[in-house]
Order: sequence, then structure tokens, then C-alpha cells
Amino acid sequence: MRIPLAREGSPFIIGATVPAVALLLAAALLGGTVLWVLAAAISISALFVMFFFRDPERHGPTGTDLVLAPADGKVIDISVVDESSYLHGEALRISIFLSLFDVHINRYPVSGDIRHRNNEAGRFEPAWRESASHGNERASTGIDAQGRSILVNQVAGLAARRIVTYAEVGDHVRQGDRMGLIRFGSRVDVYLPSSASPDVEVGDRARGGLTVLAKLAEQTGDVE
Repeated sequence: MRIPLAREGSPFIIGATVPAVALLLAAALLGGTVLWVLAAAISISALFVMFFFRDPERHGPTGTDLVLAPADGKVIDISVVDESSYLHGEALRISIFLSLFDVHINRYPVSGDIRHRNNEAGRFEPAWRESASHGNERASTGIDAQGRSILVNQVAGLAARRIVTYAEVGDHVRQGDRMGLIRFGSRVDVYLPSSASPDVEVGDRARGGLTVLAKLAEQTGDVE
């Protein structure tokens, strides 16, 4: 069975697989404990790289009143904060921490038009810390979802050094579609109107594109 892999992982997968295959061939031809141990270690590393960049198909619920999880991981914070870059006021923030073992493909939590994009340099603190939301390197994407402003921040973590975001200002995006990816270990913060009602609790596990994080206050019909 073919396992879908993120295209951004290709250089890493090739870089890990080629030496693993070479060492396995060398160990098979020449023998020797040292070669076999080294080949096994490199092969395990290559398998982990492929595991990290897995990109499963997801088909979750849709609806203009639903906010889907943008990422796999653990819900580590639900709080009301001031958001000045896009919502310009009080917002409900739901934060998800992604470990090295979670799927790192990010997905759009709602359908709408991209109205805001910004990349901000910062630190690389552990992503589970509260200060990571505003102090770490991050990419911000603001979505106009039928007149309601939703902001998604992809936040780098201790090991993350690259954030990928596909959409540009003016693009129309669909709920559950692939938004981008963060390498390796990270956090995703979703900022919603303060009137939104959380559908998860701190400590819950979320699955990107499948888990309903919250419900928006005013229903305006289903997404087409």
C-alpha cells in the first residue's frame, strides 16, 4: 500500500534513503557487525523521515459554522486574548502542539478568502510554552470566512526551522484543504471571534481536517 508523502519532504527522504540503501548493500556484500549495525541505524532514521513527512488524505465535516483543527496534535491552551494583527480585538485562541510523531501537514480550518499574510522572524523556544505564540518565528494567515475573521499562526518550535504556507493574499481556500507544513515539531494557534464556542478541551487530541475545534456564533448555511 502506498503511503502519501509531503512533497516538501522529498530532499530529506532521498538524503536519508540513499545512504541507507548503500550501507545495506555494502553490509550484504562485505558482511561485518559494524556495517550491519550502521546500516540498521541509518535505515531506521530513513524510515522515521518518511514517517514524519506522511501526508494522509482527510475528508472531514464541513460547514460555515464549523472550525476544523488545522493540525494534528494536543490542545494545550484555550484562552481569550487580544489579537492586534488581523482580528484587531478580543479573540478566542486555541493552540495545538505538534510533537515529532504527529502529522505535520496543516489544513485550512474554514473556507474563505485570504486577506492577510505575514512572516515574522523570532526565537525557536519549545512550542508548548505560552511565550512561543508571540515570540517564536511564525507565519500568519488571515481568512475572511463570509465576513468573519479567522487567523491561523504556524509557529516554529525548538527543532523547527522551516514553515511552508501555500496561499497568498487574494486566494480562495477551502475548509480541510492543505495549507502548508512545519518542519520539525511546532505549534499552530487559531484565533477566532470571541463569540465562538470551543468544541474541545485542553488535553484533547486533535486531527487536522477532521476534529471540530469550535463553532462560530452565526450560521450562514453550508459550504458549497
